[in-house]
Amino acid sequence: MIHRCTERDLHAILSIVNDAAQAYHGVIPADRWHEPYMPRDELQHEIESGVVFWGYEPGGDLVGVMGLQHVEDVALIRHAYVRTARRGQGVGSRLLAHLRALTQHPILVGTWAAATWAVRFYEKHGFRLVTPAEKDRLLGRYWRIPTRQVETSVVLADERWFAGYSEGGSDHDRA
Repeated sequence: MIHRCTERDLHAILSIVNDAAQAYHGVIPADRWHEPYMPRDELQHEIESGVVFWGYEPGGDLVGVMGLQHVEDVALIRHAYVRTARRGQGVGSRLLAHLRALTQHPILVGTWAAATWAVRFYEKHGFRLVTPAEKDRLLGRYWRIPTRQVETSVVLADERWFAGYSEGGSDHDRA
């Protein structure tokens, strides 16, 4: 049911992302909203930048996607979306569990601060918000996003991050 997405899945990925992202319309800052939310060239750029998409496909139809991107010493959850009609059915939870099993690196997630449902989802799965100062540092180090998006985002981290990588943690190189 969960598989690594390929070129043949690009149309379905875009359809899922742009359907699910409608939840952001009127919630995130208006200057960060655009139609479509993710155009094809942006998706292609994300893939070329190392985001590997995984899809949940019960019965032959892709209904949810989630990306995993390894950057330096961490793994990032990127572009996690479930078709509107399939929300609340465990699709995101299954994808997240699968991606967590694929890496031994600490996992970070960036999302819109106003997307309270997304923050709650990750908190339900054991992720915790990092401090605002740590958020700014992490977004600057591991993501390539506009300053305005940094200002309006939060970062959540898994237990591996808090065990040794966060502020006051181990002597891990943060250069």
